Amino acid sequence: MKARAIKFFSPEDNLTVTKKPQEKSKPTGYVSSSGKIVLPPKTLEELGIEPETAHFKIGTQQGKRSLKYLYLIPSPEENGTFALTRSGRGYSIPLELILRKGGVDFENTKFVFEITLFNYEEGVVGFELALGTEDPKPAYTGKPRGRKPKNAVVAE
Repeated sequence: MKARAIKFFSPEDNLTVTKKPQEKSKPTGYVSSSGKIVLPPKTLEELGIEPETAHFKIGTQQGKRSLKYLYLIPSPEENGTFALTRSGRGYSIPLELILRKGGVDFENTKFVFEITLFNYEEGVVGFELALGTEDPKPAYTGKPRGRKPKNAVVAE
């Protein structure tokens, strides 16, 4: 056997590979067919929200016509804020008119949202709700763009 035909192993090749821990999924909720933002008890627990005493200022990105993000900012005040109301097993915030004006068709489409924490002001942590549909994105059926692959046979 020739010396260059041998592949040698190192001790690192024999070590077992440990799987990286799965990324923790973000807290989620959904928009009910009656126009309420529903937060399950598990989500409230993950976010550390006391549903009985929580009040939120609710807003969206300025200058946008359709709602893609809602922002919930905790507020100690009760005037001019939204409170969580008990509905079934979870808690909800009724926003029917706001969602309609923002172009969210919650009656015909099931909307879900992921919640991300962000720093609103010093000492105040807000919640960003990214609205999206439950349906998967449809497959692209348009014309392929870009250069043609080199190995493609050109039909003449």
